[in-house]
Amino acid sequence: MAERKGPQVGHIHLRVADLERAVAFYALLGFEVQARIGKTAAFLGADGYHHHIGLNVWGSRGGTPPPPGHTGLFHGAYLYPDRAALGRVVRRVTEAGFALTGASDHGVSEAVYLDDPDGNGVELYRDRPAEDWPRGLDGALVMTNGPLDVAGLIAAGDAA
Repeated sequence: MAERKGPQVGHIHLRVADLERAVAFYALLGFEVQARIGKTAAFLGADGYHHHIGLNVWGSRGGTPPPPGHTGLFHGAYLYPDRAALGRVVRRVTEAGFALTGASDHGVSEAVYLDDPDGNGVELYRDRPAEDWPRGLDGALVMTNGPLDVAGLIAAGDAA
């Protein structure tokens, strides 16, 4: 593994209204409970990592999301290893009744957007290989915001 040269995002920690409801949602995304603090907090990770997501009801049990127009988290983004894996998770969340709020082809990545049960924005995405990223004549990265074929993405997950 290459030596890290800069910071990375280690985890996201969210206040939620209902711990078990939040745990069930993030399990749909492929995260597993690694540890708990009684009935007040859970720490979820993937691939054996201690935690990518912390969830707690400390001061928020039964709470409501902040109203539109206020500051706070726009979304947490969760990276999947390939198009098939992304397609499979999109199928799981939509079949579980969660509506997508958006879908975009960013040139560098394909992404879908939805809200978790507490109103936190969630981005599910996969990166394209760096050699396929769009670049301008000067070599600078050119990110886009085009339409994404969600049905084709889900089909890619079904075919794998």
